[in-house]
Amino acid sequence: MAAGGQRARLRPLDGGGGARPRSGQEAAVPQGTEAPWRLPGELPAPAGPTLSELFAASPRDGGWAGLLLGQLVPERPLLWVQDRMAILESGRIYPPGLGLSELIHVEVRDARDALWAMEEGLRCSALSAVVGELWGDPQALDFTATRRLAVAAERHGVAAFLIRLGGHANLSGARMRWRVASAPSLPHPLNPRAPGPAAWEAELFRARGFAPGRWRVGDEPAQGGETVKGAENRRDLAAAAGDRTLAAAGGRS
Repeated sequence: MAAGGQRARLRPLDGGGGARPRSGQEAAVPQGTEAPWRLPGELPAPAGPTLSELFAASPRDGGWAGLLLGQLVPERPLLWVQDRMAILESGRIYPPGLGLSELIHVEVRDARDALWAMEEGLRCSALSAVVGELWGDPQALDFTATRRLAVAAERHGVAAFLIRLGGHANLSGARMRWRVASAPSLPHPLNPRAPGPAAWEAELFRARGFAPGRWRVGDEPAQGGETVKGAENRRDLAAAAGDRTLAAAGGRS
């Protein structure tokens, strides 16, 4: 799972309405706030770190979470926990694609161990966020477990993201719950017949303080050779070969 140098470029392509704060509820984090839990663009976000749940239509659609998490403040480490089935179905994460300076990756046997590792990580305020990637509907993942994660995130100020692969939206203590699925790619800037930047359909189907809404989200490519600040890991072109030929190295054949 990778974000491929997409930091600072994720934006909503269109909105489906809704997801505005309900009356009496606090709005999303104001523009310009350097909080590690901010969501990009006009996507709704909680007013502080809490537990958000993301349901992927297929294992590969979970890559949207990597793209989203690439927007986090890179100076703080990220803890990413995967259970064994999640790794088999979606693969291990690709750290260079997230653009974070520090990533702590934990592989565990099952959901019970993953939930324990997530809760322990949420007690460390030095982290930018804790991510748990789980497969299916494990018995250990019930309302009590998700409620514990939400409380730990809010108490210690560390955002939590629970990525559900092949799971169902059962009762949960998550404050925001999303469904994500792949969408047709954006137009290629040079060839309209070629695939362009990736895009996803993001649906907020349950949230505290927000009405439901739907967005098409994608990466906005740089135009006219523009350089994106903060996207040092961007790799639009293949890097130069690290090894030279024998002839170039010393004229030997």
